[in-house]
Amino acid sequence: MLLQYELEKGVGHGKMIAHMHLQLVLYLEPSSFGGNGATIFFLVFALLAAVLGIVSKLAGGNHLRAWRKDSQAAAGSLSLVSWAVTALALGLACKEINMGGHRGWRLRVVEAFIIVLAFTQLLYVLALHSGVFSISYGTYYDTDFGLPGPTNKDPVLSAGTAPTLLE
Repeated sequence: MLLQYELEKGVGHGKMIAHMHLQLVLYLEPSSFGGNGATIFFLVFALLAAVLGIVSKLAGGNHLRAWRKDSQAAAGSLSLVSWAVTALALGLACKEINMGGHRGWRLRVVEAFIIVLAFTQLLYVLALHSGVFSISYGTYYDTDFGLPGPTNKDPVLSAGTAPTLLE
């Protein structure tokens, strides 16, 4: 009521911003989401993990298309960041389950998805990083990347020494 009165009368523009901030904080109060105090933090990190996971899968698809070391590095680093945020959401889900309280079935489903996602995301990270440990799992270094003109030399099929930029 007081906020509406101040908005109608135009009392203090600076106060209006402070009241809008207070109203937003009260709107996002954890008890309004059900569950317990960890619920709002869990939902924020679950959404962040979902968005980073989708972007990580897009980078992995780009790596499958390009199949070079530079695309592997980009996909691998993004998958590692995505897994770290997912692991944080997993910890918050475990904390929320441990704290107890009344949680609806939708919130329990999101918790279950995050728990399963954390382990599948870890497998995805290990699969992308397997090329670092063995050349049989990884890609080759494309020597003519960024150089003008076509070359007929394939570093994987060529015998002898490792290719250099001067060849």
